[in-house]
Amino acid sequence: MDETVHKGFSEHAALVNATVKHVGPKIPAAAETILAAYRNGHGVFLFGNGGSAADAQHIAAELVGRFLRERRALRAEALSVNTSVLTAVANDDGFERVFVRQLEANAQAGDVAFALSTSGNSPNVVAALKHARQSGLRTIALTGQGGGQCAPYADVLLDIPSTQTPRVQEVGMLVYHMVCELVEAALAD
Repeated sequence: MDETVHKGFSEHAALVNATVKHVGPKIPAAAETILAAYRNGHGVFLFGNGGSAADAQHIAAELVGRFLRERRALRAEALSVNTSVLTAVANDDGFERVFVRQLEANAQAGDVAFALSTSGNSPNVVAALKHARQSGLRTIALTGQGGGQCAPYADVLLDIPSTQTPRVQEVGMLVYHMVCELVEAALAD
């Protein structure tokens, strides 16, 4: 057990250092993308599957609630939380369209679509990102190494330089916390 624990922490630390170099310079661009939307009366739509769905909810909570400072509430919605919509769309149109359909209903040009996919290849996430790009939304993708099929549709690609799902998710949280901190610092009252 000790070896497994040590290995996990060592991999995490090494990936944090690699991410600072690879993704760190892109984090301000992600924050600026979100800030531009908020300054123009728009919002952020977040989506992913499994752990990425949980991360989408986490980011929405940080933006709607607060991260570190008192400030106005910010419009953000995680598209994985309405089970009635998810199951209706999945049943009628297929699971690949569960996020696209919600963007069709609620998003408009100038909003931000924030996709999360460890592999970058989740069909419903890729479809939503592609739809968002075609509909005039700004796009951010938080993925593992290379961005997978999400990469061509991301205005800002935050690709954690690893293919190990647990490590990507761990370091991804640090990345999106940095984005939230920058957004909040710029908008704090």
